[in-house]
Amino acid sequence: MADTTRRAVMFGAGGAGLTAVLTACAGYGQPTDTAAREEAAPQGGDPAAPTGKTDKPEKAGGAKLAATADIPEGGGKVFTKEKIVVTQPVAGEFKAFSATCTHRGCTVASVESGTINCPCHGSQFKVEDGSVAGGPAPKGLPEKKIKVDGDAIFLA
Repeated sequence: MADTTRRAVMFGAGGAGLTAVLTACAGYGQPTDTAAREEAAPQGGDPAAPTGKTDKPEKAGGAKLAATADIPEGGGKVFTKEKIVVTQPVAGEFKAFSATCTHRGCTVASVESGTINCPCHGSQFKVEDGSVAGGPAPKGLPEKKIKVDGDAIFLA
């Protein structure tokens, strides 16, 4: 029977600690919301199957996102499920952008003080055009199509 030396025990403990640290750091900077992981996974099912949504009028072309009154002037609102952010830079003008940050793929979390803000690494985007206002993002948020019909905003 071999005796375990103090050196062998310390080497084993150090290796286990290093493994734990490397495992913890492996996911740093990755999106943390489950919607991003589900979006990346292959989707099954019938794309023509009914979704159960009844707020999709034919004339607007897509599902209703919000009422125009829900989007503050000079600000906006993030729709996490739809991965879209809708802004109202000036009264009556509505814009939409992808809610996925161009830096590391996190979902933006808020619209405040004229910027769309990513919580992961501090990137900020202008509500007027989605361009980078600050932070590490390499490019602006891609524009998305919406339709304003009366006092409602729809996906286009």
